[in-house]
Amino acid sequence: MYKTVDASRIEITQLMLPSNTNFGGKIHGGYILNLMDQIAFACASKHSGSYCVTASVDTVDFINPIEVGELVTMKASVNYVGTSSMVVGIRVESENIQTSVKKHCNSSYFTMVAKNENGKPTEVPGLIINDKNEVKRFLKAIKRMHTKHQRKIEFDSINFSLENYLKELEGYRVRVELTEN
Repeated sequence: MYKTVDASRIEITQLMLPSNTNFGGKIHGGYILNLMDQIAFACASKHSGSYCVTASVDTVDFINPIEVGELVTMKASVNYVGTSSMVVGIRVESENIQTSVKKHCNSSYFTMVAKNENGKPTEVPGLIINDKNEVKRFLKAIKRMHTKHQRKIEFDSINFSLENYLKELEGYRVRVELTEN
């Protein structure tokens, strides 16, 4: 079975309240991450028809702060599917109710895994992509996974040699003082 991206697209809008602020008076990033996790769950569950869990979160860059009293809209869509996993792309925007000015606050990618009634990974429907942006999102997800896998191979290998990398640290604000171990 295959489903379109549109079949599981989710959008939520919520008013930001004073109770969700950090010590700087802006909306707490942790609160926004919690909302993002909820919408990722809803989107992935809608696509898969199963309970889903968060496996990883990639690239959460807080671009613009969110103010108390603004409306925050989160848009989520399935960008990629594997056998039991899905990458859900989320875009977060805020809107000043009085001025109607909108800001892009962040975008992120949540990898969600569908689970069966025994808590084991279960197969998810394939994805029908039907426009250029959906194709680009699918390809970007593949590229992120490939890069992550290559980095793991490079740095987790038993053949990893620190000496091969020390020169790359030149120019950074770091001083290497290795101890014997």
